[in-house]
Amino acid sequence: MTGDDATTAVIDALEKAGVEYMLVGSLSSNYYGIPRATQDADFVVHLGSISISQIAAQLGQAFQLDPQLSFETATITQRHILHIGGSTFKIELFLLSDDSHDLQRFQRRRRISFLDRQTWLPTPEDVIVMKLRWADHGQRAKDIEDVRNVIAVQGYRIDWDYVHFWCDQHGTRQQLDAIRRSIPME
Repeated sequence: MTGDDATTAVIDALEKAGVEYMLVGSLSSNYYGIPRATQDADFVVHLGSISISQIAAQLGQAFQLDPQLSFETATITQRHILHIGGSTFKIELFLLSDDSHDLQRFQRRRRISFLDRQTWLPTPEDVIVMKLRWADHGQRAKDIEDVRNVIAVQGYRIDWDYVHFWCDQHGTRQQLDAIRRSIPME
């Protein structure tokens, strides 16, 4: 099973179960920026009365739910991992947190066509804000590169007032400004 196959299977399962979700992480930055290889697909989910175990069971035996619960570092929400048999690709399911930005980006998500599916993605502004938060917490160069690529591709279509507000809130404004200065804009 390819990463795309696994991702679309999860999209289909979430849609069928009526679970609110959005596809985040590198796949969302690939959509708005310059695609790069990834070994996972990240989803933020608002489960309601459905459990992660029910979603995993619906996906079938090719998907194995890791029994070890972990937490995401920026919003401190629960993270569940689905391993795909015979593959290094994994699915990470993050529960929607009560973090104010997490809630707002979830409300602002967009329904778009991706991987031959109608799916929910964050806005490009929210990809930038969240990638900067992850870079700040995890010191991951790939998150900075994703931000640079989204800005380079989206350019003047970005709502900078919104991005500046959240970067000021999260203490990532200096990093954002440095990235913007490094990108030649016409």
